[in-house]
Amino acid sequence: MNFHPHDMEQLAQRFKILGEPARLQILATICDQERSVQDICHRTGLHQANASKHLRMMKDAGVVACRKKGVWRYYRIVAPEVLSLCLRAQKSLKQAETPLVRDNSQMEAVE
Repeated sequence: MNFHPHDMEQLAQRFKILGEPARLQILATICDQERSVQDICHRTGLHQANASKHLRMMKDAGVVACRKKGVWRYYRIVAPEVLSLCLRAQKSLKQAETPLVRDNSQMEAVE
């Protein structure tokens, strides 16, 4: 792999966003539709200050966007490739958890 230094910084920022379970919860909550901060808090169990901090980080990283309507703020995903990356990583984890099934001949050869 050959990355330009600026690309590496952006890539590291994206992985940093995905490296926190609370942010993954938020992404899962808004993956299919725009939601208010209050709705996100209700669905994730996060306190508003904590959710807002994570949402601000994701917005600064270009993963989500915010729209204000009155006193409410609504967030949506604007980087769907992040969701695809999460799904691929989840699939990979599930495959790694599946034990390999050995038949009796392989077991006898090992012993």
